[in-house]
Amino acid sequence: MEEKDILILGGGPAGLSTALYLHRLRPDLTPRILLLEKEHYPRPKLCAGGLVADAEILLQSLGLDVSEIPHMDVKTAHFDYAGSGLAISLPGTHALRIIRRDELDAWLAAKAQERGLEIRTGITVRDVKPDPAGVTVETSAGTFRARLVIGADGSNGITRRCVLPNAPIFTARLLEVLTPLNGNGERPERKHDAYFDFFPVPDGIAGYVWDFPTQVQGQPMRCWGVYDSNLLSYVKRPPLQAPLRAEMARLGYNLDDFELKGHPIRWFDPFNPFSVPGVLLVGDAAGADPLFGEGISLALGYGFVAAGEVLEAFRQDDFRLTGYRRRLLMSPLGGTLIARWLIGYLVYTFRWEWFQFLLWRVLQPVVMLVAWLFVLNWGKRLVQRRPLS
Repeated sequence: MEEKDILILGGGPAGLSTALYLHRLRPDLTPRILLLEKEHYPRPKLCAGGLVADAEILLQSLGLDVSEIPHMDVKTAHFDYAGSGLAISLPGTHALRIIRRDELDAWLAAKAQERGLEIRTGITVRDVKPDPAGVTVETSAGTFRARLVIGADGSNGITRRCVLPNAPIFTARLLEVLTPLNGNGERPERKHDAYFDFFPVPDGIAGYVWDFPTQVQGQPMRCWGVYDSNLLSYVKRPPLQAPLRAEMARLGYNLDDFELKGHPIRWFDPFNPFSVPGVLLVGDAAGADPLFGEGISLALGYGFVAAGEVLEAFRQDDFRLTGYRRRLLMSPLGGTLIARWLIGYLVYTFRWEWFQFLLWRVLQPVVMLVAWLFVLNWGKRLVQRRPLS
C-alpha cells in the first residue's frame, strides 16, 4: 500500500489547478501530493473549450500564459433569441478564447510536472473509502492511502458515487459536433464570432444552441452544439438534436454528415453536499454551471477554494473539512454559481416565447448589468482574496 498525504483523483482543470495552487501556497507539500488520471495525455475530452476572461485571470494567478496553447479568439459573443439579441465584445481584447480540451489538459499537466508535482496516468480508481484515520483508494494499480482525497474526476466520476451515494443528482445533457468551414455562402462575419441562441426554450429544451470557431491540429473548424439543463424534463420535448439540426441546416450544414457526440454534465446545486470527512469534491464532481454548462473557469476556481481548505486542514490537523461548504458558498466562485443557479431557473422556467423575446432582445441593458455583476468578473475577486479566508 502506497501512502501520500494528498491524493487528487482526476487530471483535468479542477484537479490540476488544486495541485498547482497547493504548490504555489505551500511548496513543501509538493512531494506529498499525488495526482491519478485514468487516461493518458493528451486525453480525448468532449468539451467545446470556451475560456472566459475569468479562466485566464485564474491561470495568470498561477503564472501561466494560456496563449501558449493553439487557440481561436472570438471577437464578439452573441446571445440571441431566434437569430437576434445581445452582442458582447470587450474593447481591446477577445470575448472568448477557444482551446481544445485535450490540448489544455495536457498543457496544464506538463506545467504541473515542471513544478515537481507527480502525476500518474492510466490508473482507474475503483473505490474510495474514508475512515476516521484517512482514506483508502482502490485502483487498477493497487491500493493507496491518503490523509485527504480530492475528487476531481468529473460528472461521471467514482469519487462522488462512493462517498455521497444518496446525494441528489442534477444532470444536464449536451451534444457537440465539429465541422469544417462552409464555403456555401456563410456570412463572413460569423467566422470570428460565437453564437448562443435560446430559441429551443419554448419547446421545452432548457438551454441553447451554440456555434463558434475552433481549431483542430491547426485547421480552422466550427464547433456546434446544443445544451439542455434538463430543468424542463417534466414537459414533452423534441429530440435534443432537433434544434441543432435545424440551426445547422439554416446555415448550410447537414448534421447527418458529421459525427455527433454527447455527454452529461452534473450541475451545481447549493443544497448539495460538497465533502465528507477526508474527501472534498471540486469541478464537475462538485457541480458545473447550470445556466450555460460552463465548466473550465469554474473548475479552476474550485482549485483555488479547495487549496485553501486543504491548507487549513493541515494547519489545524483536522481533516473533517467542515469549513469547505461555507468557504465555497461564501467565495466569489460560490457567488457566481448560486447566481447562475437562480438565473437558470428564471430564464428556463419561463419558457413563453414573449418572455424569451423580451429577455434577449428588449431588456439588453438589464441582462448586461446582471451578467456583469453576478455572472462574470468573479475570477479577479477570487484571486485577490487570501486563500485561507
